[in-house]
This record gives sequence, C-alpha cells and structure tokens, in this order.
Amino acid sequence: MDREYEIAVVGGGPAGLAAALYAARATRRTLLLERKAPGGQIALTGAVENYPGFPDGINGFDLAVQMHDQAGKYGTETRYADVTAIRRDGLLFQLSTEEGEIRARSVILTGGAEYNRLGVPGEERLTGRGVSYCATCDAAFFRGADVIVVGGGDAALDEGLFVTRYAHKVHIIHRRDTFRASGILQARVFANPQIDVTWDTIVTEIRGDQSVTGVRLRNLTSGEETERAVSAVFVFIGQHPNTDWLTGIVSLDRGGHIPVNLWMETGVPGLYAAGDIRGESARQVASAAGDGATAAIRADHYLSDTFAQRLPQAEVTPSA
Repeated sequence: MDREYEIAVVGGGPAGLAAALYAARATRRTLLLERKAPGGQIALTGAVENYPGFPDGINGFDLAVQMHDQAGKYGTETRYADVTAIRRDGLLFQLSTEEGEIRARSVILTGGAEYNRLGVPGEERLTGRGVSYCATCDAAFFRGADVIVVGGGDAALDEGLFVTRYAHKVHIIHRRDTFRASGILQARVFANPQIDVTWDTIVTEIRGDQSVTGVRLRNLTSGEETERAVSAVFVFIGQHPNTDWLTGIVSLDRGGHIPVNLWMETGVPGLYAAGDIRGESARQVASAAGDGATAAIRADHYLSDTFAQRLPQAEVTPSA
C-alpha cells in the first residue's frame, strides 16, 4: 500500500466524494480513504430532498453510491482503511493506516463530525425513520405532526423554532430546569404557542416499528416515567468533529473543528479541510460538496506551483 499520490482525501462523505471527483477530473493521482462505507451521514438518511438536481428527492445511500461511482469513473482509487496519524515529511505527507503507510503530496481532510447520541433503545434502529439530527434536512417530512426536540442549547432552540414551520406541536425535552441557549432564542421559544417545554426530563426509549411512534420519558426530579406519542425525535445535544487524531499537525478551535480560509486551506501548506470537520460549516450536503470542490481546486493549484513533475493517474473509465 506504500504508494505516492498527488491528492489523498481522508473521509468519504459528500465533501470527500466531491473533492475526489474534482481532483481526479484534474487528472491528479487521487486516493480516497474511508474507514466504513462512502456517504457518511447521508448514507443513513432515508430521503434527501434538498440536494440540487433531485426534485423528487433521492435515497441518501443511493446518492452516496452515485457520487462514489462518479469519482471512480474519473480515476479515483478507494481504500477502506482508518487513517490513524498524519505527519509532514519534507514536501510529502505520511499517512498511517492499519494496512501500511501512504505518501501524498497534498491531503484534503473530510472526516466529518459525529452527532452526540442519546444512547437509548430504539435510537440507532430508527435513525432516518423519525430520529433525526438535522431539522433543516428532515422537518418537512413531519407536516402537521407532534414531534420532540431534545436539548437546551442554541442549536436545539434554533432548530426547534425551525421545526414549527411544519409540525403541529413541538415538545422540547431538556434535562435541566433552565436553557443554556441565548436569551433571544429563549424569548422566541417561550413566545411560540406551538412549543411547550418539559424540564428536568430525559428520553429513556424511542419506540416504533418501521418509524417513530412515541417516546418514554423520565423526570429526573420525581423519577416518574411517562409515555408520549410523537412522530419524530430531533436530537440536538452537540456534535464532535473527527479530529482527535490530528492533534499536533493542525490547529483546532475550541470545539475541535479545523479553522480554514475561504479556499479551505489550513495553516499547513498542502493540507485542506472541508465539510463538517472545518469550522463554521453549514453542515449540509450541498455546502459540504462545495467545500470539497473548492479544496480540490486549490490543491491542484498548490501541486502545480510546488512540484515540477506530475504523477501518472490511474486509468480512467471512458464515457459511453
């Protein structure tokens, strides 16, 4: 596996797949490294309705497969391996995986972020079937329904207000007796007749067969357990970017995200970050794809300015 590439893309979500496509179409020897399956979060999404070009929506897994196939058509190589370390060796980057070392002239980090989970029965099984971590993506599926929003920070209240555009009733469940969110968001929530708040309470189970039908709740003060019928559970208790392994190679902000400029450049020449892993990301499929395209374009320019000779690209599948 010890081979040199011009562009290595670490992470196979929308940002990584778009970066690989643009890098390969620029005839750069491109390697996509993904530890699981291509698609990231969208591979777990039942329907994506806000990605341009699909007016009737598209299954998230199908979209991921199509994006991966398109990148492969133009010469992207894919390896399913977990990258555990990265270091600079002269002008090259050295990537460590369980299958060996990889050398790359430039690297685009697109490892994304993981939403913090409740860790309760039914959550994993019903993700994409009423359990959601993105109101912008999924609220429109629940027009006229009763739903739950879990959390008490800015994201929970902001997304909860967004859900009221579609849902009949939004029940905010918070484990404390006060919100951590900004005052203006709290004022908007308390003034909205579609929202009610349940304090000092946690979700202990999400119920449903093919889709969410209800939740089980426990009051942390009294210990009382109740059930509530709802059609969706929106979880906003934070997220953590997949950057733990990058300590020492690139700077991170307080949330663990990678600061970049408008070209997705980090402070290290030849190293880029795109999608949810970077700071101030919109966390949408369309914006992640745009980030990946931008990073690949900039990496192509960097390679032209830095290296006198190009590496031969993998053979490209001819168009029909």
